[in-house]
Amino acid sequence: MLALVFALAAAVSNPELDPKQPAPFPGDYTWAPGNGRTKDSPLSTDHFTGEFRADTAFHYSFAKPQDNTIGGSSEVFRHGEVQVTQLGIGGDFHVGKVMGRLMTQFGLYSMTTPRNDASPARGQWRLDDAYRYVSEAYGGYRFDLGEHSWMNVQAGIFMSYVGLWSYYNADNWTYQPSYVSSNTPWFFNGVRAQIFVNERLKIEPWLVNGWQAYGQFNRAPGLGMQLRWSPTEWLSMVGNQYYGADTLGVADRKRIHTDDSIMVRYHNDPTSKGLSKAAASFTFDAGCEYGGGVECSGQYFLGFMAYTRFWFHQDQFGLTLGGGGIRNPGRYLVLMPPINGATAYSGTPYFTYAPGDPYKAWDIQVTTDWMPSQFFTFRLEYTHRHASVPYFSGPGGVTPPGGNQGAPGSVVPGWSPDLVRDEDRVTAAMLLKL
Repeated sequence: MLALVFALAAAVSNPELDPKQPAPFPGDYTWAPGNGRTKDSPLSTDHFTGEFRADTAFHYSFAKPQDNTIGGSSEVFRHGEVQVTQLGIGGDFHVGKVMGRLMTQFGLYSMTTPRNDASPARGQWRLDDAYRYVSEAYGGYRFDLGEHSWMNVQAGIFMSYVGLWSYYNADNWTYQPSYVSSNTPWFFNGVRAQIFVNERLKIEPWLVNGWQAYGQFNRAPGLGMQLRWSPTEWLSMVGNQYYGADTLGVADRKRIHTDDSIMVRYHNDPTSKGLSKAAASFTFDAGCEYGGGVECSGQYFLGFMAYTRFWFHQDQFGLTLGGGGIRNPGRYLVLMPPINGATAYSGTPYFTYAPGDPYKAWDIQVTTDWMPSQFFTFRLEYTHRHASVPYFSGPGGVTPPGGNQGAPGSVVPGWSPDLVRDEDRVTAAMLLKL
């Protein structure tokens, strides 16, 4: 961090070290899922582009769980309450070839995201607390490779975009992503090199601590790569590949995963007061774990999600339809329900993760947006989700009477959680990005 500060200071004092930054993927990609809608920033200066995000939502589950707790989602956590999912303040530093980004996170994300990482249980220093209020934090440097090619080398915490949807709900077509996005990493902690072969092709290798992990689960780091090709403004393709050892304490168990998406904008008439834009996306995921007592034939992940989105009245209104499904025997990518305070590390006998444990699920979303400004979205969404085994919070909830008892996730005599196979809910959200 000190090195980044000194480099920034040196570049400010030496204007000749401030060449124009190359522009990757020229054109307007604000239509694409996972990309922000903003085309400019009121918080921009020559060397810093500020960013402020506020995500406030009200979720209503038709099961009406008595403890107001919604499980099985990495974006939706409470029923019948107005809650701040995420509030972030930060931005991008860009001085010459030096770059840096910081985004804080307050609200529910600061508790729920670290809770889904079991790696802090290995060793000391409480990594989940150390990074709790940070969603992105990295510094980097640009190396020019040719007239139209360059490489950014960055180290710290950065977004993964595995599963296509962004960690930030304002950037997405829906509030609740389908499973292949909600159950795959939102962030990586490590080093990446963004190699821009040209303006429209990026190859991005990663060396990271693990699968959405602040630390390592075992001795080996995770390896990955993203390939993005956007040959034209209306078409974009993204592929993410990963290899690691991400089962805590089982060093011989390896994980492989592929995540591949295509996005197409097939109608564009921004001035129309009728249908002004239309686009579609498709994502396919596959992977497995092997070694340490399991084989790919019984411990694998298959999933997809498909969405179509329509914009109306000069892009002021939006309608998204879609959903997806997964099959994940062994449940190694199924989010742990928060039964009696269970976490990714604690687990719970009420919902096991033994090799071969069955899990199949599917979901649909219908999302309407009102976007009176590029900086603001009001979202109303209906979600239905189904699982092959009891998984979602039912009317009785997942919290013992009187609150959590004993160690997180442990058995409470005479009590069991109320888990159901189907979930229906409505979300109303106000999403702000400056």
